[in-house]
Amino acid sequence: MMKYKALVILLLVVLMLSACGGQATPQPLAPVATAESEATAPERFTLRVINWNGYGSDEPFVLEQFGKLYNVKIEHDYINSEEEILTKLRTSPATYDVILPNVAYLRIAMQEGLVEPIDVARLQNWEKLLPRFKDLPELRDEAGAVYGVPWVWGATAIAYNTEKFPNGIDSIQALWDPSNKGQVGIFDSFEDEIVFAGLALGDKTPYQPDDLQAVKQKLLELMDNVKTLWASEDEFNKLFANGDITLGNYWSGAAARAAKMGLPMAFVVPPEGALGWIDTWAIPKDAPHKDIAYKWLDYMISSEFYLTWDNTAGAPAPTTQASLDALAEDHFNRAVMGNPEVLARLVFMETMSPETREEWNRLWEEVKASQ
Repeated sequence: MMKYKALVILLLVVLMLSACGGQATPQPLAPVATAESEATAPERFTLRVINWNGYGSDEPFVLEQFGKLYNVKIEHDYINSEEEILTKLRTSPATYDVILPNVAYLRIAMQEGLVEPIDVARLQNWEKLLPRFKDLPELRDEAGAVYGVPWVWGATAIAYNTEKFPNGIDSIQALWDPSNKGQVGIFDSFEDEIVFAGLALGDKTPYQPDDLQAVKQKLLELMDNVKTLWASEDEFNKLFANGDITLGNYWSGAAARAAKMGLPMAFVVPPEGALGWIDTWAIPKDAPHKDIAYKWLDYMISSEFYLTWDNTAGAPAPTTQASLDALAEDHFNRAVMGNPEVLARLVFMETMSPETREEWNRLWEEVKASQ
């Protein structure tokens, strides 16, 4: 009798599938939990992430969606500089599951043995990355092992108040213009500001400055216009919204989010150039939850995640063609960041020697002390 009942049930299932044309129900665009993911996370635990505050991975939809998919709580440890990532990994080993270093700092983490090689065969979205990102030599060691997954990229250039500057800004020298005295906000980063000063001096290779003392003098002149140094996206936006600053160097993705918030902010890559960057996801050495870390990496580089992030909050430029093609033709990340002429103006961040970093940091501290 039991065998007969089972046969009847099986027959009914076959008939129902036939009535539907033999097609399974379409799957949602977002990643779905699988037997594998359920097996790797049978109990709820905490996935620890190092990232900037308000930078995509802590969006409410991510915390809810990814948390439910893999039965995890997502906890962020925020940074205000790339150096902080390295410090956290050095002082708290086997603590974090995923981190977001710039490619220039990924190289340092690789050299110090702070990150794990990544098995890209475990990432369904790896092959969807554009070759110019997927094939970056900075991602690999001498043996060819991959240590970082390119996520988004963009520029640190000039953001300005469109009400204050209705005709726009067409030069990096606007930061030094005496008429903007007391209105400028700059990022408290020795690397960013030394590169900016080098570009303002006309140096095409600011990571190998022609005259570092001339760069220092240019920064001392900039301080005459600086209202404040900022350390986070939230801080810059508050200063901007309150009218404390009307222009400054800023991140392209952050400017996009500010515009979505309703701030009268525009972003420009000036003719003299700007600083380019590529952010990557990586897995720290001895990460506690490597299986779910791989799920995180794959989720983060999916077009479904990127487009949701860009539509809800605003995002930097994507690293996959599918995400880029899904943007409107006049979208900043497609019309401007996708413009080869703009791309040619960018000086991308480079990995510096410890000696150079120390020298630049010392110079920057002297400049700040003069304010």
